[in-house]
Amino acid sequence: MDTIYFDLDGTLTDPKPGITRSIQYALQRLDHPTIPTEDELTWCIGPPLRTSFVRLLGDHAADRAVALYRERFSDIGLYENRVYDGISEVLTTLGASGHRLFVATSKAHVFADRIIDHFGLRGHFERVFGAEYDGTRVDKSHLLEYALEQSSVDPSKTLMIGDRSHDMIGAKNNGIRGIGVLYGYGSRAELLEAGASHLCATPQAIPGCIS
Repeated sequence: MDTIYFDLDGTLTDPKPGITRSIQYALQRLDHPTIPTEDELTWCIGPPLRTSFVRLLGDHAADRAVALYRERFSDIGLYENRVYDGISEVLTTLGASGHRLFVATSKAHVFADRIIDHFGLRGHFERVFGAEYDGTRVDKSHLLEYALEQSSVDPSKTLMIGDRSHDMIGAKNNGIRGIGVLYGYGSRAELLEAGASHLCATPQAIPGCIS
């Protein structure tokens, strides 16, 4: 029996509209001269939000941008989201096999909890681990270190499933095996370079990657 931590954005759900539109909203409120399209902002899905705003605006405006983003995201963007086809069935299968399932996301846990509840996924997971509003545990390595401690599990019998490099790096830094999913927002090259031991093209392929 393994313990499995699932990333949220790009792994359990497709959050593209809500995240990208909330970033656009923040940029518009800051009178940014050019507003990228939703497709041009997909690179922001997965990494810590403030890090993305630093790239877009510089460090001086990042905190204000995060606050503006949350204005829209907390009421609207949160629900501009969908569960990937097959995820519920995969979680049911894994749970029935005796695996302990958790969520580990760089998203603020107050948002992650609401998303998990909104889509009826709560019953699959023992706990949702996420960042604090002030940025505590936004780094996936720190988040997983905390999650391992709180869950009292053996890292050598634990998996991290995610779609971006920081999921794999966070896993590696904590002695966890990382499995990458290709249906999210990270590339095959990104995931392999970051240390993924397996790659899953679809949600339905995940159980077969777990040995």
